[in-house]
Formats: sequence, structure tokens, C-alpha cells
Amino acid sequence: MATTAAPYGLRPIRRSDGMPYAGSTNQYLIDPAGEGTNLFYGQAVIIGADGYIALATGSGADLTSNSISGTSGVGAIGVFVGCEYVNSSGQLIQDQHYPTGTSNGDAIKAYVIDDPNVLFQAQLDGTGAQTIIGTNTFFAAVQSTSTGSTSTGNSTSALDATVKTAAAAFRIVSHVSPASDAFPDVLVKFNPGAHQMTNNVGL
Repeated sequence: MATTAAPYGLRPIRRSDGMPYAGSTNQYLIDPAGEGTNLFYGQAVIIGADGYIALATGSGADLTSNSISGTSGVGAIGVFVGCEYVNSSGQLIQDQHYPTGTSNGDAIKAYVIDDPNVLFQAQLDGTGAQTIIGTNTFFAAVQSTSTGSTSTGNSTSALDATVKTAAAAFRIVSHVSPASDAFPDVLVKFNPGAHQMTNNVGL
């Protein structure tokens, strides 16, 4: 029973074609000079104009002015699930949290689930009856450098529980916890215009 608000961002569960999600990711780079925000497990990320991974800073409430990319209708590249870099002591660090400003002058690898067919579990920020299935949703608040825990490395973003039929970042596919819960967990999928792999608009 999800009786309290304890959001955790986007957590991969399975593919929309019914096949299991096998944990596959693709490797991208974070700016070796340092990215200006934390990146947490379960956050949507974009490819910035510089070609590096950055936080998606739009709510995704629509696919124009409030697009998930925060700048245009290009869309997110996927969901951040960890990083790898060598710190100033020469130690290899593997973590699900990228600390803001981390810079080593060398490759900082980001692991991203960029498959647009993956279904993600997330918590709504309020009640979501059966009628919410098949509607669209978006982040209840825009992601930022503080929408996550530096202790756990996890995102703390929730999805909006308001029924939305207009274009938005995510489609609600099914409930995971009972629809009667105060803060139900649901499965969602990126809508085509909100994901760069299914969007014909370039950077």
C-alpha cells in the first residue's frame, strides 16, 4: 500500500512488448569539465547542445514550451542509472549518483536506459483511479540538482496524478499498486515526441 509520498523517479521494470528488461544500457559521456547539476538514478536526461549528458529540466507537461528537455521539443535520451569515472586519487568510482561539478579532465561515463520501449515504475503525487490508465502524465515538479538524495543516489521525483489527455511526456500503462492508494505506483512509457529515439527533431 502506497499510503505515503516516497517518490523515486523512474525505475525500469520491463519492455512494452512483454519481454523482460534485461538491464541493458548505453554509455554516454558527461562533460569532463564538470556538469552543473547532480544526476540521480531514475532521472530523465538529455543530450545537451555540447554533446554531453545533462539533466532534463522541463516538466514534460507539454511537448513545446514545457517539453521534458527544458529547451525545445527534442525530447529526452532516456533515464540515468549510474556513472563511472576516475577521481583525483586515481580511484575508479562507480556510482548511481553523479555529484555536481565532478571534473577530472578525462572521460566521465554515464549509463543511460535509452530504449524507448522500456516501461518504468514511478509514484504519482496523489490519487489515481482506474480512469488514469491510458492518459498522459509528466513530472509533478521539474527535475533539478536537488530532486534526489545524495545519500541513496536515487531520484525523488514523482509524476503528476492529474488526468491529462493532451500531449505530455509519459503514457500511463497500468497500476502497480492498488488504484485506491493515496499515492499509487504506476507503469509509464515515454511518449514518442518526448523521447529522442522516436523524435525526428535533432539538436
